[in-house]
Formats: sequence, structure tokens, C-alpha cells
Amino acid sequence: MPYEIDFLRAGDSNGDAIVVRWGDTKDSAFYINIVDGGFTDTGEQIISHVERYYAKPANIANVVLSHADNDHACGLIKVLQHEGFTIHTLWMNRPWDYVDEVLDKFHGAYTREGLVKRMREMHPYLVEMETIAAERGIQIRAPLQGAQIGAFKVLAPSRERYVRLIPDLDKTPTAYRSDTAGLGSVFGSALRNVVEKIKKRLDLETLDNNPPSTSASNETSVVQMGTFGTKSILLTADVGPDGLNEAADYAENNFPSLQPTLVQIPHHGSRRNVTPAVLNRWLGAFPAQGRGNAIASVGKNEDIYTRVRTCSCAE
Repeated sequence: MPYEIDFLRAGDSNGDAIVVRWGDTKDSAFYINIVDGGFTDTGEQIISHVERYYAKPANIANVVLSHADNDHACGLIKVLQHEGFTIHTLWMNRPWDYVDEVLDKFHGAYTREGLVKRMREMHPYLVEMETIAAERGIQIRAPLQGAQIGAFKVLAPSRERYVRLIPDLDKTPTAYRSDTAGLGSVFGSALRNVVEKIKKRLDLETLDNNPPSTSASNETSVVQMGTFGTKSILLTADVGPDGLNEAADYAENNFPSLQPTLVQIPHHGSRRNVTPAVLNRWLGAFPAQGRGNAIASVGKNEDIYTRVRTCSCAE
């Protein structure tokens, strides 16, 4: 099946804005997915790209928000508002949909209604997307493990893991937890940060088996595999090692081959989002025979990330 995928630059900083088209372009029997929208200004870039290269007016089968960080979400507001697009389904996870399952993690600090209100206040762009969808008759669905989004299957997060991460999200109220870490944990964290800075200054390309944890929000990122005949695409957003391992577990039971022909490098190439072990699962033991390509969404003037690992084109 023919397909094309475009990774648009999200301004001068890092962010994701991806457009995928597949199907028969000669007879206009094709489908379009938009995955993430970068920052606010990126929305206009996405609209312009679709109308110039794909269709005007355009039928958008799916708009997918990988996770609720600004550099992925904000540009989608303009995309959803654009009158030249007919959008069928918006896929996004909303933490307040699971409030009954996490309320006890806040130990009485909130009533149910109060927690929902606070969560929505901390995600104003999700609320705005929700409102636009209601006004335009766009269905909203949750992109959780097992969901089929056109040619893409969601591998992670599972519903269970997403709910488990909600209390630790940066944009949800702080959950109750006992302060048992002590100063040792604080100093240990500071030392790890110093080591990370040294590695980056030395421009080393080493990866850690136990890197500093990425954020809970990043770990909620939607990991999805698109299948197009003999080719496959793995989109990872900002997911970390936990999500990549969960995605691999699911993919091993649902796909004939775990190794995709195109991989999005997680979190713009940050070394804390991958480990050698999880890369070996997806790409084969290092050094692996070249079988495809890897791409990182990096801003125009960003040079803070080092290369983690790529596979050369073998098509």
C-alpha cells in the first residue's frame, strides 16, 4: 500500500507535527492522519502543508494527540478549528476521564468534582480541543493500547498504565506521598544530573541501562505502529523505556515482525528515553544489519541532543 509521511519542523524548538497519507492518491481514495501539532504557530504550517500537497478541502480521518505536553498539543487547536478540514475523529487521553480510579491517590485533598475541575484547569488546551470537537461534531476517542487508528495500531499506553501514571503527571495536582526519600535521594539525583551534563559536553554517544527517568507525561505518550504492505512505521512521540517495553510486549503478540522500517526516535533524541536493552528489542542487537531508517523531530536551532542510534536505509 503506498504511503507518505511528513515530519514538519515545529518552529525553532523541539516539538512533533506529523502528517501521514496512505491509499490511492490517483482516485483520491486516500486517508490522512495528523499526529501532534507542535506549538500554536505550527498549526498554520500543518494546514498549509495539507492543503498544498494533499487536498483542499481535505478530509482528515484522524487527529491524534500523543500526550498532553504543549509542544505536541497546542498547534492542534488551529487544525481542529480550520473550516477547510472535515475531521472525523480526535484521539486524545484526558486524565479527568479516570478520576474515580485515581481519587484515592489524593487522600481526601479533593472531592471528585474538585479534582476534575483542577485537572481541567491545568489542561486548558485539552479543554479547548474538547469544546471545538463538540461544536464541530468530531468524535473523541481514547488512544489506548489495542485501538485501531486507520492503518495504525496503538501499542501503548495500556489503560492500566495510563491510569497509574495520572497522579504523577506534571499537569495534575500533586498526589499525596510520604517524604521518605531523604537527602541521599536528593544528592543522588543531583549527581546524576551532573553526569548527564558531562556526557553531553563530551559528546559521548553512550546509552545507560538505567537512565534518569523521563517524565510521567512523556511515559503516557501514544506509541503506534502503522502497517503498509511490507513496510511499517513506529511513531513514539516522547515515550520512555517503560512505554517502549510495553509497546514491544504488545507488538510481539500482534505483529509478524517487531522491527519496523521507519522509527521515530523518542523525545527528539534524548538519551534518557531509551536504553540499549529496549533498542535491541525493536532494532536487533547492536550492531544490527541495516533495514530501514530512523528520524528525530528536532527544532531548527536545537543542538542539545546527541544521536542515540539509527539504522541505515536498506530499501
